[in-house]
Amino acid sequence: MILKFAAFLRLCGILLFALLLAGCLTTPVSKSGVMGSVTVTNSNPSAIIAAAQSVFPNYGYTSAFGNGINSISFDKNSNQLANVLWGSYGDPQTIRVKIKITQIPGTNDYRISPKVYTVSDEGEAGFQSKRPLMGLWNAEFGPLLKKVSAQASGAGQ
Repeated sequence: MILKFAAFLRLCGILLFALLLAGCLTTPVSKSGVMGSVTVTNSNPSAIIAAAQSVFPNYGYTSAFGNGINSISFDKNSNQLANVLWGSYGDPQTIRVKIKITQIPGTNDYRISPKVYTVSDEGEAGFQSKRPLMGLWNAEFGPLLKKVSAQASGAGQ
């Protein structure tokens, strides 16, 4: 009886996963994105990057190395809880958010999506490691990205 129930739960899990995957694959780009994603209307990557560079420092973030034309990254030292969660007791953790800028086809609109990482041993050659954090961490940046969108919207091509 227990084995049949376990098999039933496994089958339900597989079907639910397949349903969610199919739904995600059929969502148009203008409506998709990770948690925390925001659409910037009638703008361009330069205006979005400039707006992000004015918003994020107000919340304790500094520009990170490796920015490009379609993305920008910011770093912030994490708190003691993060050091315990990710096992870096002696060295502080850095929270890094990388904002990806994707044009919505056929429009001057852009989708800005956050991806959050924890960085251990920042700046130590050979020892630095970067670990992606799950989707709920991305959602934390929705309010900041809405401020970026408000500043960058309407900049045009």
